[in-house]
Amino acid sequence: MASARDRILDAFEELLLTEGERAATLDAVAARAGVSKGGLVYHFPSKDLLAHGVCERLASLAADDAALMRSAAEGPARFYIRSSRYRGTPLDRAIVAVARLHQGGNAEAVATLRAVEAQWLAILGDALRDDDAAQAIKLMGDGLYYEALFRLPTGSPPVESDVAGDDLELERLFRVIDKIVG
Repeated sequence: MASARDRILDAFEELLLTEGERAATLDAVAARAGVSKGGLVYHFPSKDLLAHGVCERLASLAADDAALMRSAAEGPARFYIRSSRYRGTPLDRAIVAVARLHQGGNAEAVATLRAVEAQWLAILGDALRDDDAAQAIKLMGDGLYYEALFRLPTGSPPVESDVAGDDLELERLFRVIDKIVG
């Protein structure tokens, strides 16, 4: 069973994903996590500290992803594109939650997202030895996320799209990546 702290962070993420930052009040987070408000405040005395917790979670998950990206048999470029489709993974959920905080002007969220993006771009740049190609591939991955997020009705978390359609889309992108990578 998840710790109370993790359940609270999960609840905060879920509220950010489905209802946005304004709805993610301390009372709403406590109710969603199934803890008392005192229990929530014990772990996170303020909404800013909740945001900090989600940003830390994203940084940790992104570091794990970066390690996988560096060692991917298919290469970092293909790995990045393949993993840029929203699948509801803990990393996906953390990215979207922190992006919602970013939209609200949270400075730590802005810095966290920039650091994560810089980490992925550096891996692509090192692997390709071409900063322009690395940026092009990163923007392709960003486009996959953008498409998933903006296809949704307001207030809905991203969902998986048709797998067969995704596979065809990926194969097309891989052909382009292969041309870029050479």
